[in-house]
Amino acid sequence: MSQNITGNSLMQEVLHIYPGSQRTLFRKYHIGGCSSCGFSPDETLANVCNRNGDLPVDDVLKIIQQSHDEDKQILIEPIDLQEHLTNNEDIKLVDIRSREEFEAVHIDGAKLLTQPLMQEILGKWDNNQRFVMIDHVGKKALDAAAYYLGHGMPNAHALRGGIDAWSVEVDSSIRRYTLS
Repeated sequence: MSQNITGNSLMQEVLHIYPGSQRTLFRKYHIGGCSSCGFSPDETLANVCNRNGDLPVDDVLKIIQQSHDEDKQILIEPIDLQEHLTNNEDIKLVDIRSREEFEAVHIDGAKLLTQPLMQEILGKWDNNQRFVMIDHVGKKALDAAAYYLGHGMPNAHALRGGIDAWSVEVDSSIRRYTLS
């Protein structure tokens, strides 16, 4: 399997290499969505498969890879987003980080996702509106974009690498930070 993920790989490795794998496992096998079907980061993929109906690890790996390939279609590269914004294209930026993170650093023009904004997106925005979800390092934004895609908004995207990649690849004036 690509990226050297095997049945002996720890779930933390699987989630790092395939950021959407938890969503995939839950959608396909109902694994990892709650405490009763969850897994720990230091558990192997083989163990997770074994205790969830003895799922064939190779089949699970193929599903994770297929889903990852689909997720790549949702991602937008920081440099590509910058080009679209520079060309004044109609792309809305929706930041899903905490208010504190947003107030500390954000991309110009981004709006912090709040409950009222979420209702506005689903209720008032044109379903074809192009928008990009932004998080810290690109993992949660992918899930957020998938949520909107699932609600009939085909132009929802996620910033690959989040604001961290943006600060490295596009705008070094945006401070990088780590969460503890």
